[in-house]
Amino acid sequence: MILPIIAFGDSVLKKKAIDISQDYQNLDELIANMFETMYNAFGVGLAAPQIGLPIRLFLVDTTPFAEDEDLTKEEQEALNGFKRVFINATITNEEGDEWAFNEGCLSIPDVREDVFRKPKITIEYLDENFKSHTETFDGLIARVIQHEYDHIEGVLFTDKLSSLKKRLIKGRLSNISKGKINVDYKMRFPDQKKRR
Repeated sequence: MILPIIAFGDSVLKKKAIDISQDYQNLDELIANMFETMYNAFGVGLAAPQIGLPIRLFLVDTTPFAEDEDLTKEEQEALNGFKRVFINATITNEEGDEWAFNEGCLSIPDVREDVFRKPKITIEYLDENFKSHTETFDGLIARVIQHEYDHIEGVLFTDKLSSLKKRLIKGRLSNISKGKINVDYKMRFPDQKKRR
């Protein structure tokens, strides 16, 4: 089932999410719905706060990035088919020199800005079967994970922008929170109770 994506301005996007246990109600169905919602909106990642749930759950599928012809063959192969569910995740290490990449967010449609992040991360998480993992990722996979991880920490990519950039996009962000935007996927806006 396709769920509405929560728009910028909703308080759930600014909350630090809480851990869940293996008996979280309808978890398999929730994960399936989140993947369906993400694919419907042509996203490569989606976090539970973006569908209104303040829990430490996010998922990624970087396959669409593998079609980027500017990437090396190795980078394309790494991205193609990389699909994961992250539950109760904690990034334990970030390393390397920060690099910029133009990021967007399904909760903040039509706003894209360069964001600086470290290129390599180590993350501890549980998968959808509650099996424990500690893995290191780099490049675009690390970036997508960091972006989604920020969501469960109550951080948006716009929070990482300079004061000047924030001022320049303030009007666009305000319009998003008021629902004054055309999107081709279902959204829920904080200033409107109706769903699109």
